[in-house]
Amino acid sequence: MTKQSAQKIIVFGARGRVGRAVVAEARARGHHVTEAGRAEGDVTSAADVARLAAGHDAAVVSVYDMQAAPGVFFPAVARALAAGLPEAGVGRLVGVGLASVLPTESGVALMDTAGYPQEWREFYVGHGAGTEALRAAAPGALDWAVLSPAGDFDADGDADGGPGGHAFAPADAASRITHAGFARAVVDEATAPTLHAVHAGVVPA
Repeated sequence: MTKQSAQKIIVFGARGRVGRAVVAEARARGHHVTEAGRAEGDVTSAADVARLAAGHDAAVVSVYDMQAAPGVFFPAVARALAAGLPEAGVGRLVGVGLASVLPTESGVALMDTAGYPQEWREFYVGHGAGTEALRAAAPGALDWAVLSPAGDFDADGDADGGPGGHAFAPADAASRITHAGFARAVVDEATAPTLHAVHAGVVPA
């Protein structure tokens, strides 16, 4: 991580576990953070996204709705962000995705590997559909990337994520990263982008 000037970041889904970790990491670096949740607006509404995001440099989104069909909700979020963020003048978006839809080293999606849990497949597929909707709808003015753990979160890891940085890797069901370690990668990509129009798995380094 290099020294950066303070930026204004809006975090949609700021009160979930990933969102809280991103907010904490961004503020620890001196960035100005706006926390956006359901009480502030509807992330499936381009008008609400534009209203909330006005005046920010970058956006992070980590949301879900247990009451909505994943295949409807996640694409709707993607389309609202693709329309609302450029209208607000926000040029960078980092979404939080799922490892399930990432390719493994063999090229097979993690969710299609032997023994991978299938009871949440509708959720996996819906998340993936959201990324594809973003790819289809995002204008050139919106530079975006989607990050997820390469495997899953290490809920029992060090609170600060442990030493070291992060790297990008294919999906691996055995891989684990703490929420704090993952948040570092998200804030890095929000404020100093290296990935563009891709979904990447994050591992500790």
